[in-house]
Amino acid sequence: MTPIDVEGLAGQMLAAALPILSKSATDARAFAEVEFTKIALTIRSIGEQVASGRLTEQQAKLLLDMQTHASKNVLLTLEGLALLGAEAAMNAALGAVETAVNTAVGFALIA
Repeated sequence: MTPIDVEGLAGQMLAAALPILSKSATDARAFAEVEFTKIALTIRSIGEQVASGRLTEQQAKLLLDMQTHASKNVLLTLEGLALLGAEAAMNAALGAVETAVNTAVGFALIA
């Protein structure tokens, strides 16, 4: 068996995975910012409507609950997309070192 350069392999895998992970994080941040802005706007609107007598406290709570549920569904979708991103990152990382590892160990450890 050929000696394995752990630092070299780890560096190659990180270089292959990092762009994928960075994109997922950027996408998640953008969606989260939008959803939290929606919640903040809803809270401001609720406050204004309660103050003017157009909404009761019960209606206000219901409106906030509706918005937070909608935003939560968006964020849960991001969780699923993050899992896909993690899988793609892992595949890219292993793909970057597949030939070197398989050659070093003498069999198809990474397939």
